[in-house]
Amino acid sequence: MKRVAVVRFPGSNCDFDTLHSARRAGTEAYFVWHRDTDLQGADAVFLPGGFSYGDYLRSGAIARFSPVMAEVQRFAQAGGPVLGICNGFQILCEAGMLPGALMRNSRLSFVSRPVLLRVEQTDTAFTNRYGKGALLRMPVAHGDGRFTADERTLKELEATGRVVVRYFDLDGTPLSETVNGSLNDIAGICNAEGNVVGLMPHPDRAADPAIGNTDGLGFFTSVLSWAGVVK
Repeated sequence: MKRVAVVRFPGSNCDFDTLHSARRAGTEAYFVWHRDTDLQGADAVFLPGGFSYGDYLRSGAIARFSPVMAEVQRFAQAGGPVLGICNGFQILCEAGMLPGALMRNSRLSFVSRPVLLRVEQTDTAFTNRYGKGALLRMPVAHGDGRFTADERTLKELEATGRVVVRYFDLDGTPLSETVNGSLNDIAGICNAEGNVVGLMPHPDRAADPAIGNTDGLGFFTSVLSWAGVVK
């Protein structure tokens, strides 16, 4: 059984959702506090959604300096799987573990609703249980979810297959403008090795039969199949 560390920051509010989803997938999931410097033998790390440190300065800008993040970065550099969900994605970008930035939504308002996603990349630690092109329905809940990057970075992400999931309209057609205005309708990306993934939608809120949707469960079961080896 793989051990999964769910990092809790002051302001995290999806920590229990993430913990329960990871356990439902068959992992031994447990909490790690933001001041800790020991991941306690983790085989994977999850950074959950919420509003770490009240989203002061920028979303994730303070959390990236938490003591635990130095260990998370070392873990990822050694090949360890790291997933950032919503605020966790923002933290990964602020920490330089993923490129680009999550800016204020294009309509300058908080958005909370279900969206449709298309799986673009299955060779990652968190999407290998999906088929390429699979359509997933899960919720978003954010005010700073507009993915942006300079033109060179954007072209590199597309050319190297590092766009993991992309927003689609509910009828299955690509959106010209997403719920937040993300460039190229990007909802999630990965690093070059595929062991670090970040996405704005919430698979943790779509992983339980009790709520009628398990489309997001694959993000948690995939880590059980990941062939990457921590150095």
